[in-house]
Formats: sequence, structure tokens, C-alpha cells
Amino acid sequence: MKKLLLAVLCYIPSLLFSQTTSKAKDIVSKMSLDEKVKLVVGMGFKMPAMPNTNKKDSSKDVLGISLPPISKEDASIPEKVPGAAGRTHGIARFGIPILTLSDGPAGVRITPKRENDTKTYFATAWPVGTLLASSWDTALVKQVGVAFGNEVKEYGIDVLLAPALNIHRNPLGGRNFEYYSEDPVIAGNITAAMVNGIELNGVGTSIKHFAANNQETNRNSINTIVSERALREIYLKGFEIAVKKSQPWTVMSSYNLLNGTYTSESPELLTNILRKEWGFKGLVMTDWFGGKNAVVQMKAGNDLLMPGTTIQQAAITEAVKLGNLDEKVLDENCERIINLVLMSPTYKGYKYSDKPDLKAHAQVSRKAASEGMILLKNNHVLPLQYKTIALFGNTSYNFIAGGTGSGDVNKAYTVSLLDGLKNAGYNISSNLKKDYQEYITAAKAKQPKPKFFFDIIPPIPELGISNEMANEQANTTDAAIITIGRNAGEGADRKVENDFNLSAIEQGLINTIVSAYHAKNKKVIVVLNIGGVIETASWKDNVDAILLAWQPGIEAGNAVADVLSGKVNPSGKLATTFPVSYTDVPSAKNFPGKELDPKAPGHPLFGKPAEVVYEEGIYVGYRYYNTFNIKTSYEFGYGLSYTTFKYSNLKLSSTEFNKGKITAAVTITNTGKLAGKEVVELYIAAPSNGLNKPNEELKAFAKTNLLKAGESQTLHFTITANDLASFNTNHAAWIADAGKYTVKIGASSTNIKESASFNLPKEIIVEQVSHQLVPKVTINELIK
Repeated sequence: MKKLLLAVLCYIPSLLFSQTTSKAKDIVSKMSLDEKVKLVVGMGFKMPAMPNTNKKDSSKDVLGISLPPISKEDASIPEKVPGAAGRTHGIARFGIPILTLSDGPAGVRITPKRENDTKTYFATAWPVGTLLASSWDTALVKQVGVAFGNEVKEYGIDVLLAPALNIHRNPLGGRNFEYYSEDPVIAGNITAAMVNGIELNGVGTSIKHFAANNQETNRNSINTIVSERALREIYLKGFEIAVKKSQPWTVMSSYNLLNGTYTSESPELLTNILRKEWGFKGLVMTDWFGGKNAVVQMKAGNDLLMPGTTIQQAAITEAVKLGNLDEKVLDENCERIINLVLMSPTYKGYKYSDKPDLKAHAQVSRKAASEGMILLKNNHVLPLQYKTIALFGNTSYNFIAGGTGSGDVNKAYTVSLLDGLKNAGYNISSNLKKDYQEYITAAKAKQPKPKFFFDIIPPIPELGISNEMANEQANTTDAAIITIGRNAGEGADRKVENDFNLSAIEQGLINTIVSAYHAKNKKVIVVLNIGGVIETASWKDNVDAILLAWQPGIEAGNAVADVLSGKVNPSGKLATTFPVSYTDVPSAKNFPGKELDPKAPGHPLFGKPAEVVYEEGIYVGYRYYNTFNIKTSYEFGYGLSYTTFKYSNLKLSSTEFNKGKITAAVTITNTGKLAGKEVVELYIAAPSNGLNKPNEELKAFAKTNLLKAGESQTLHFTITANDLASFNTNHAAWIADAGKYTVKIGASSTNIKESASFNLPKEIIVEQVSHQLVPKVTINELIK
């Protein structure tokens, strides 16, 4: 039944594209050159409260930077949805309307208050991508997508600029919170679930950033140098899965160069791989101001240039007139855009309400948040039986719903941990609360205002807690909760000191509270309200419990309280590894690359020319740690529960792979006292036959139902030749090598519960492709 549903979901967008293509061709055949050019170039970057700096053309000034001009005519057309990221041109004589495109990955990002309007236009802040992936639950993610897409539609938006699925190559990546995982199987399947949910509403998505966009430092100018194999197996595979399982309406090309060519200017990436190999039906758009050459972008198959400038319009027009751009190429670009228009709610005349059911959606967000939180440690303290709690850490009172930049959301509220625990019936130390709230209020008043929507304001330093204060709280409360907060976002990567690593004040806070409470034989719990991985190895043994709450969205505090109290049994597992030290990270030595001319003047937004070489190759995340026996603080796939589970009766349908597939079945039994869910992970260890391979790779996963104490469920997995294949660069082919394959069923990537083997008697060439995006330099790749 699941396979049938997946087939239907994949068929629906393909059917829509096929139905619109003939009409699009007819419209394009009647369009003038000027109309075609307008259609492929957006209406420009229009942000509120930014002055007009050009008398001839409307040009915006951001942080003292003059952006490329847009026409006065475009600037004068009122936005249907103020605060949306961009618009496409309409062509009235063909009934083609202006389409509205909006950020972002964690919720619709639009202006919440409008001129001469007393109403508000807030949106739900959903749990960040990393949290959703930590649920390992595609059905849950699809539910979020359905509610998310409803807000897109009811606010009059046609295309959501999300989801984002770049790989967690390095824990310092500034936008890792938007992304799902270090593993492409999780990233691709979670993306497909989100796309399918959103697009059920009849609105579009734009999966991004395609491809190998794994850092913010010099993001517009960085040349990512990566081998064909690592590119295919790690950085493209998630996109391939998402395209084949969901057919998103659009794909967004990334800012970076890839082996010497801007992704938005690469026919090998956008045409040969995306369209010809994977069968993508939709359009490709640039990231905002991505790439350099509008004419080359058209030829590459990058159909829509966003946000659009008059300079791009002039360049394309001139190229066609001079014969440097075949108008047939432009016609194809236009047809794909019109196909999108014909599917859009605006074209269909949908009467949007501006009133999505935010109350109902908040409950969806709360449920999703609690399902993706991860219990990292529990020394007989959770579920929380104590009633009087001392809350330490600024973030306990000022919880972080999500990251910054285009991944931020204008939301009506964020439930703090303070309020969440109070709502759950806990008593919170009032004098400690007063100290924190007065301190935070005073410190916030001194903070600078953000200059731009992705300007990251430095966090408020932690309130110092003296031994006397700690002892007083230990005497009067039953337990302590310390919240550690982190935030990051678009435009900058994180740092090791005072970000990946705890600050000296944070380390001191933990030590002080632990000393005071343990002296009274009382427990200390740490809640991690973070968007990306941090160091835990140096302090985790000192505390009694650790809950990784990530950035849980609008209902944050309520969702955390649901888990701490036991109302929800935690079932999340890590989709990204927590290393012992940053120096253990395989890309630590070359992240974020090097600037080619450090003395060159850099652009405040776009950076300097730079390059980064992915010397770790395919050994990203657990593929590295497991293969090279590097100890981690918390391994990929790890997560605890308030109950226990037994894995048993792993059975393969055959010991020989000779009919195109093998099925695996395993039984999961709840052996504890509380109802709970278990994420089950299927890894495969493959024969090398001369090709360097990781010890094992994730190939499938599933989550059980909510199992009562003593209840069992048998899960079934299908293993195909695709799951056995590695990319063989010498042959430019996906090849399943002959030999012994071991299926490993685990509670994490290292906690393998059951295993069984089968034999592939003869090598299978699963897919013959061609050499694409070949690096121009030799890469000294890591091998085992």
C-alpha cells in the first residue's frame, strides 16, 4: 500500500506537468522577445524601509551596498504579499499573472504588519529542519508539510522557497539548522515527504541549494572542488531521491561554483544530471543574485533569474539579437515557467483568506517538535517527577524557536521553557526567575538593532551565578534545569570557540550548579536549545540528563515540557554526529576553504573569491567515524527512550540477490513499562572489490507505531540493486559489486542489534551515466 501511495504521489506532479506543457508551448509561440525576456527575469529585490538610490531605476541600498537596479514600473507595482522574497513578471495579454515567491524552510516569512492595516499576518514557526529529520518519521514530516502548505496558500503565495537539504558536511555550517542530515538517504526522504505534503495544497516548492552549498563563508564566490564520486554519492544523492520521489515544482541552484563553474551556469548539473538522468520536470531558478552571466544561465537550463535585474534583461535581449543565444533555448526556459504559472493558485484564481488556522498549526508544530527531540542521557531523572524546579541559563527564559536569515519566521510568539513547564504544572523558582528576567530585559535594551534580515546579533552573555546563589536554589528546589542556547543563520558560519565549544561562563555555570545540587543529592538536567552540533564530551558525564531540543519552533517550551514530563516518550535519534572534538571532524582541516587573494577587497554580502577542496571525499559524518574507528560523543542514529526495545527475528527473503530485490523483516518489541516508538535503521556493508567503501551505509529506516508495553511490530524493508551500488568513477557508472553483503539492523550506526548476509553472484551495472562535473585539479582524497 505504501508503494502504491508513493507511486501516486510521484505521478500527480508528472501528470500536471504533462497537461500544461502543450498550452505553455502555444503561449510561448505567440510571445514577443521582450515578453519572453521579462518572463525569465524576476521583478527585482524589494525590501521595506530601504531608500531608492537611483533616479533612473529603482535600486535598493543594503548595508551601504547598491544592489542592481530594477525598473520603475516594476517597483511601482504593489506587492500582493508584503515581505515575500520575490515576484515573477506577469503578461496580461496572455492572462499570465505575477507569481509570489516566499521564504522559507522553517515557516512562511512575510511582513507580519502592514501599512494602514490593523490585522496581523503571522506565520507558524515550525521546528527547524534538523529537528524534523531527527524524528526519522516521513509520515510526520508530511503532516507538517500539509499544514505548512496551507499557510503558503492562504497567504496568497505560489511557491515556497524550501525545503533545504544540503549535507551537514561540517558542524560549523551557519545554515545547518535549515538542513536535515549528514546522510543523503535521510535528507532526500525527509525532503520528499515535506514536498509531497506542501504541494498537496496546490502550491509549489523549491528544493535548495543545488548543489554542494555547504558553507556560508564566501558563499557567492566559493569554488567547491569535489570528486565525481563524492558529489554523486553524498552531495547529489539527496536531491536525486527528492526529485524522484516528489517531483518538486522547482529547484533552486546554489551560489557557489562547482568544480570551476557556477551551478546556475552549469548545463552538466542542471540539464544533463537533473533533467536527463533524473527526469526532473519543473523549472530551475537561481538563488537571489546567484551566478554572473544571465545568457550562460539560460543556456544551462536555469530558467528563472531571481530576484531579477534590468541588467539581466538587457543582456539576454542583446544576446538573442546578436545570435549569441538561440531563441529556441529561451523558449524552453519560458515554457517551463509558464508550466509553473498554469499550476499556480494565482493563475487558478484561488481566493486566499489571509487567515490560516494558526491555532491548529501550532499543535502540529508542537507534536512534531516533541517527536524529534533526542534524549542523549538519562541517569534515572526523567520523566521529571519533581515539582519545584530552578531554571538556569538565559535561554530558559528566552527560548530560540529557529535560526536567522531567510530561515527565520515572523511569528506571534515563542513559548519559553519557563512557560512550558508552568503550563505542565511545575513550580519554578520565583526569585531566580526575577533575577534572570531583569537581567535579560536590561541586556536586550543595550543590544544593537539588526541592520538587515540576516544580520546576526551577538547573544546576551550568560548571567553569572555565584556559589551562594546556586546553594540557595539547591536548598529550596527539587532539581535544576540548565538551558544552553545557540543561534546561527544565513551569511556567516559558526566559530569553534564560544559556539561549538561552550564558553568559560557556560562551563562554569554547569560546574557551579552541579556542585551545589549534587551536594544535596539532587539532579541536574541540561536542555540543548541549539541549531547545530556542539561539543558535549567534556561536560556530559557531570550532569544527570541531557535533552537535545534543537530549535523547536513556536510551541518550543510546551514541546520540551511534554518530553521532560513524560507526556511524550522521546523517540528522536541523531541524523548528524556529535564528535568528541572539532578536530575530529573529517573536514576540519579544510573548512571553510581558503581565499585566493586575502588582500583583495571583499564584498560585505558576497565575500571574496575562494576555494574549498573536499579532501575527505565520501567519508562524511558516520561514514568517517565508523570506518576509521574515531570515537564520538554521540554517534549517528543515537537516541534514548523512557522504555526499552528488543530487536529479533531478522529474516531475509533470500541469501542470493538474483531477482532484483531482497526483503528484510525484523520484529521490534517494547520490553519496558511505558509506551514508546523506536526508530529502526538499516545499514549495508558492501564488498569493496578494489573500490574504497565505508564500513556501512544507511540504506533505509522506519519508525514503529506507538508500542504499548509488551507489544511487538514487524517492520519490512525492500533492498534493491540501487541500494547496493556505488559510483565507480572509472566506468562513470553505478555498480553493485559481486560478493557478500551484510544487512545490519541497528538502534544507531554503532549499536547493531541484528545482522544477516546475502550474496550477489555477479556484478550489476545498475545505471550507466557519463562523466559530469569533473574536477579540474587532482584531489588528494582520504582513503582507508
